[in-house]
Amino acid sequence: MKPNVFACAALATVMLTFTACEQKSIEVADVSTATSPGEIQELAEEGFIYGLPIVMNYAVMYEYAVDKGGSQFKAPFNQLKNEPRVYTYKDTAVITPNSDTPYSFTWLDLRAEPIVLTVPAVEKERYYAVMLCDGNTYNYGYIGSRATGNDPGSYMVVGPDWKGEKPDGIKEVFTSTTPFSLVAYRTQLFNPDDMSSVIKVQDGYKVEPLSAFLKQPAPVAAPTIDFMPATTEGIKENFWSYLDAALQYVPETDMDKDIRAKLGTIGIGPDKTVDLKDLSSAHQKALVEGMKAGGEKISAYLASGLTDVNGWQIGSLPGDEAHYNGDWLMRSGTAKAGLYGNSAAEAVYPLTRVDGNGETLDCSKNNYTITFPAGQYPPVNAFWSVTMYDGKSQYLIENPINRYLINSPMIPNMKKGEDGSLTLYIQKDNPGGDLEANWLPAPNDTVYLVMRLYWPKTEAPSVLPPGKGSWKPPGIVMAKSAFQK
Repeated sequence: MKPNVFACAALATVMLTFTACEQKSIEVADVSTATSPGEIQELAEEGFIYGLPIVMNYAVMYEYAVDKGGSQFKAPFNQLKNEPRVYTYKDTAVITPNSDTPYSFTWLDLRAEPIVLTVPAVEKERYYAVMLCDGNTYNYGYIGSRATGNDPGSYMVVGPDWKGEKPDGIKEVFTSTTPFSLVAYRTQLFNPDDMSSVIKVQDGYKVEPLSAFLKQPAPVAAPTIDFMPATTEGIKENFWSYLDAALQYVPETDMDKDIRAKLGTIGIGPDKTVDLKDLSSAHQKALVEGMKAGGEKISAYLASGLTDVNGWQIGSLPGDEAHYNGDWLMRSGTAKAGLYGNSAAEAVYPLTRVDGNGETLDCSKNNYTITFPAGQYPPVNAFWSVTMYDGKSQYLIENPINRYLINSPMIPNMKKGEDGSLTLYIQKDNPGGDLEANWLPAPNDTVYLVMRLYWPKTEAPSVLPPGKGSWKPPGIVMAKSAFQK
């Protein structure tokens, strides 16, 4: 039997605990008497599917932009943080992190005024992308090689309530559905010796309020917010209180007004809170069971909602508000697969936990290979990679050669077959010799693999449309256990 690609069943065994915010608590007795446990369970399931991406985003925002003493802190709102390195196993705030492109980050606070993002001229050979993602986890805009080219320019980001005209000197205006928004910069690194050139590009990124860009007096600052503390590790135990806090900064829309109204009946949303310890044991159990059911639906979607191509799951997961069109299950599955993934036009992500025969990848028991026939590499305008993750945590894994992926810039230094094919060796032990260049170190456990196809080509052969394109990734093959050196 083919296993689910993702497992959320652990949620079922976690006894949820909640902390009360400062807002006035709802009348819990009203919930207990007016709403049956069955109705609570159904609502919890629906609310978990709707709210998971919002909660995950809120926790990352708190760790990256609010918690200055935390290990994952990057920079305060409206300040840019350049990472002059790629991500490693030590980076755990975001699951399935990219280790291809050094990141730059800024979390925008758009309440007082718009923010202007300025990018430098980037050499045409170097791919870069600036992704704008709001509190709904909608990718609402792009700057970069594919979207706007590699010429310099300034772009303005505005909040949901902004009204005005595009100022002179601004190339384009992007509108966030929420007052807080992440801007994630990805700058291509050709090889380890290329980092100094990446840093020069990063130094050219600029983030400033519109008033500063226009050299005008700044408006009155937005009120300071005492954000409820949140961590990515605390999501399971504090889901409903995190969701209650996060929804204060996610304005209701016509798309989600119905589910928001339902959540309001149990006190979840702006100016409301839930104190579950006062609920009956039956209602508390119903909430846990509802979350479990929601998690199982997400797992089922990711196991069957994508297209299986030689064991790889391919689909058009991330996107903007119109892309999701109120499909909260797809949005939640997207976040679970990898928060802050690119939209399909920018990158496509074939992913798998199984080999070409549908058997679970487990490098504690087997070695595996992936072979790209000569001339049949992933068709991209930028570059492609295959990244290794721990099968349980979806984090990068510690390994003796500090290699987390194999990507197309590495190909010239890799061993090819006599027919020109390229074989990657997926195993926990170093194959040794000249095959080490082709080794993708794996955990002594189950495996999660993700391909990244940056700026996929649109003409055949192409991976587009995702899962239905003419190019298909090769299946992973179990190697003989004796394969070494």
